[in-house]
Amino acid sequence: GVDRVFVDHPMFLEKVWGKTASKIYGPKVGQDYVDNELRFSLLCQAALEAPRVLNLNCSKYFSGPYGEDVLFIANDWHTALIPCYLKSMYQSKGIYLNAKVAFCIHNIAYQGRFSFSDFSLLNLPDEYRSSFDFIDGYEKPIKGRKINWMKAGILESHRVVTVS
Repeated sequence: GVDRVFVDHPMFLEKVWGKTASKIYGPKVGQDYVDNELRFSLLCQAALEAPRVLNLNCSKYFSGPYGEDVLFIANDWHTALIPCYLKSMYQSKGIYLNAKVAFCIHNIAYQGRFSFSDFSLLNLPDEYRSSFDFIDGYEKPIKGRKINWMKAGILESHRVVTVS
């Protein structure tokens, strides 16, 4: 079977009123919340902790955390930090050594582009900086050099899949 874990924290939806739609990213289309990097970073870290601490897959034969032999499905840019955190925070310390990440590109138009100076907010070692480094012709969020979460998710995951 498949366990579905929903992570809840006031930081995720406290700003959203009524029907969520695209307001999960900002108050209106084309406008992002200033703390999106922190919010989605927290989501990625929670996803990595859940199999280690939650009593999932409860049955008469098993009840307890999954442990370390898991496959993480990272769906789109907001979960693209999962492979980076998996490698830097866990596998580098001998934890989750058999865990893998499959990154799913759902909508390549939205890539999680942020100011290059924001890389330091991600709590990742400098060795990952090149996986995020990105220059495009768009002026949002800033013109020129940026970090691109989707690029890092693609480069750092074990497999990449797309929707049909």
